[in-house]
Amino acid sequence: MPFITRVVRPTARVVSVRGLANSAVRQKHTLPELKYGYAELEPFISGRIMELHYTKHHQTYVNSLNEAEEKYAAAVHANDVQAQINLQPLLKFHGGGHINHTLFWENLAPKSAGGGEPPSGELSKAIEKNWGDLANFKKTFNGYLAGIQGSGWSWLVKNKELGELEIISLPNQDPVVGKYVPIMGIDAWEHAYYLQYENRKAEYFGAVWDVINWKTAVERYSKA
Repeated sequence: MPFITRVVRPTARVVSVRGLANSAVRQKHTLPELKYGYAELEPFISGRIMELHYTKHHQTYVNSLNEAEEKYAAAVHANDVQAQINLQPLLKFHGGGHINHTLFWENLAPKSAGGGEPPSGELSKAIEKNWGDLANFKKTFNGYLAGIQGSGWSWLVKNKELGELEIISLPNQDPVVGKYVPIMGIDAWEHAYYLQYENRKAEYFGAVWDVINWKTAVERYSKA
């Protein structure tokens, strides 16, 4: 397998929305830039999984979100309320897939770039306050991951109403919204691990912590 040093962000294109006036334009969503090569998370996540996850699965969410948004804009222009309602599930699924995966790539880092190093500062204190220590937090978090039936994600979030950290699980590609701010998330879809771990998803849940980028989580927590 060739070694990939950097994945370059595709150039965003500004396109006219079909059915709208020429002056009405929007910018298409594109894949975010990866700050590491596909193989740099090995042996915890294989380079082949990363390549497929990024170029196939995430790209599909991006393509489908752009298509759904274009159809939605045309439905709004045509004042077709029924079509707008029918498109809501697609916007949620593919939009959530794009948002979730963008956050996930930022949540990961090679060991050489600090992957797996424990959180610091206020986030570390908040984790210790809620779960006693990082080891117990990981054990609790992995319990949430293991409890997902089918596909979904588990997230460390800040509850804006209570000002406290929580662990939540969401099905499919539902994004973190409302009173919650995402701090760190782990993908529990089979495409995130099956090629390497097969049906041993608990091994994936244990291994992924060695490449979690807590620096990004600390930054998100400070801004939440």
